[in-house]
Amino acid sequence: MSSLRHVSVIVWGGSFALLVASDGSWGWMLARLMVVGVSMAALLAVEPRHIVCRWCDLAAGTVGIIVGAGIGVPHLIRRGDAIRSVFGSLALVAGAVLFVPAVSALVGHRRRWAGAGAWLTALVWLAVTSFVAVPALMATNMPPIRGGNATPASFGIMFEDVRFPTADGFVVAAWYVPSSNGAGVVLRHGAGSTRDDVLEQLRVLAAHGYGVLATDARGHGASDGRAMEFGWYGDADVSAAVDFLTVRSDVEPERIGIVGMSMGGEEAIGAAAADPRIRAVVAEGASGRTAADDAWLSDVYGLRGAIQEGLGRARTGLTRLLTSAPLPTPLADAVASSTQAWFLLIAAGDVADERHVAERLRSMSPQHVEVWIVHGADHTDGLSVAAEPWESTVIGFLDDALRNGAT
Repeated sequence: MSSLRHVSVIVWGGSFALLVASDGSWGWMLARLMVVGVSMAALLAVEPRHIVCRWCDLAAGTVGIIVGAGIGVPHLIRRGDAIRSVFGSLALVAGAVLFVPAVSALVGHRRRWAGAGAWLTALVWLAVTSFVAVPALMATNMPPIRGGNATPASFGIMFEDVRFPTADGFVVAAWYVPSSNGAGVVLRHGAGSTRDDVLEQLRVLAAHGYGVLATDARGHGASDGRAMEFGWYGDADVSAAVDFLTVRSDVEPERIGIVGMSMGGEEAIGAAAADPRIRAVVAEGASGRTAADDAWLSDVYGLRGAIQEGLGRARTGLTRLLTSAPLPTPLADAVASSTQAWFLLIAAGDVADERHVAERLRSMSPQHVEVWIVHGADHTDGLSVAAEPWESTVIGFLDDALRNGAT
């Protein structure tokens, strides 16, 4: 067992060394390598039979499992970066090999009920830490999200394939369907998807004369950069898209709106607070990007909600350490401060949290926020479940909100 442990520690340390040295500045990579080196040396130096060794293995195993699940597995499934795929997966295996014997040794020869309780405690510990850390790792270390082959031409719609820069030096890829009614709309997809996933929404908007700029989010499809699946780069990407629309001769600068699905809806709400040129926002399936957006959970779900809020704060804190993206404005604050924009929030009837979030946001600015619950719909399924009502509701809202640039 001692030799297996030593091999596992070496694999664990080697995997982490290659993972932490795969990107970032030289100084930051060196600092992370030193931490990994010291940790591996400490694990190898401690006496294997000592109880301190068991606790160290438990901690190292937990970290290996979490990092493997948050980095290795997504890259392996999506055929992403080879280093993250291989060494993230090795970290997961090495972590499991360290974790299980450590728990077994700590349980020892306890009575059956006490041993079962100790194992349950260890598994709860692993579940809670994974609930906090795995989403943060996945959101900040996702492989590039590849788009499909469909384009607006699949619907017989004429379009331009365009690119434009963001203020922080990245390039956003998009399709643009020219406007025939003087208004322009930025169309944003959700997490883990690309612009070809919102082609149905594009078709509806274009059929009513709207100029539609369907963008790939940063790190998605053909856009530059690293994917951030909580949408923290949304303000910068959307602002660049609005820049593009304001110089189009077919679009009146005072008649620009945003339509977003899920993550894209959250980005749209946040961008409206940062950019006064945005006059209308349609957000479907928006729930939250940071812990601040979960402040309602304890009011609705009591103790369970309070626990979720606490774990959410830990996740947001960890995410801030893992990304250079700025912490976005909370959705409620964005709605309250966006006095120039009108909002239509579309919530799925089958997703209770979406309904709660929509009603909370409406309470921030009742005069500027409308809420539509699509009964029988799941997350962002509004158009597929209720095609005609979706079209009439969304187009009617945009027509009113963007008529002659009125607010």
